[in-house]
Amino acid sequence: MPKYLVISTLTDEGARTLKSRPSRVEEVNRELESMGVKVLEQYAVLGSFDFINIVEAPDNATIARAMVELASRGTIRTRTMPIIPVKELIEKLG
Repeated sequence: MPKYLVISTLTDEGARTLKSRPSRVEEVNRELESMGVKVLEQYAVLGSFDFINIVEAPDNATIARAMVELASRGTIRTRTMPIIPVKELIEKLG
């Protein structure tokens, strides 16, 4: 299944939500699963972004729909990129 890197930044409203309800992160992960996107790894980061996630989804349309749904809430902004495991890249190049 295709994998994607999702880099996200909280809006002011998102930061307030996270502060008052830290478990909201896990709730969102469950919501993503109901949309066909599985969170494989998730990290909180310091600096220009707030979270980095490795997710998988059946196709680009599924991940795009999920990211639009999240963005429409006004609590988070995301950047999403397809990723290729290095082993798979080496096989394709070989």
